[in-house]
Amino acid sequence: MALNLSISKLVIKKLIEKHSVTREEVEECFYNRIKGLLEDVREEHKTKPATMWFIAETNEGRLLKVVFIELPNETYEIKTAYEPNDKEVKIYEKYA
Repeated sequence: MALNLSISKLVIKKLIEKHSVTREEVEECFYNRIKGLLEDVREEHKTKPATMWFIAETNEGRLLKVVFIELPNETYEIKTAYEPNDKEVKIYEKYA
């Protein structure tokens, strides 16, 4: 099953330069996710449709937080992806 990811050039640049995350790692996290999704409800991050996130491992076992918006036709617009901090992991473990 092909995953339809939409990642702008600006976001790709940020993923690589700031977080050392590849598109392939983001895709692996979508396939490897075993828990649910959480909505980013912080006022400064609210979007329509809602900004969602999850934490999952890459095939190499690297833990990443993936932030995205689901668009029509099962397209996922990636906002960012990076190694989560302890607080984010605890929130995800508790609520996902």
